[in-house]
Amino acid sequence: MFTWLKNKNRLQRLRNKYCRLMKSSYLIALKDKDKSDQINMEACALLIEIKHLETVENLNISPRKRSA
Repeated sequence: MFTWLKNKNRLQRLRNKYCRLMKSSYLIALKDKDKSDQINMEACALLIEIKHLETVENLNISPRKRSA
């Protein structure tokens, strides 16, 4: 019901920020190419961080084999 009140984890916040930056970059590209490139570079840096966090999260969640 009140999903905007729920705490979001860091990965979800970064994904939302990445989407906002990419949309902003696309819309600004029609008027100012340099500013659009700058915003796009910020978004790419966020994408690298997102990929890193996803790999770390996948490594931590993956089931471990138990030796019996």
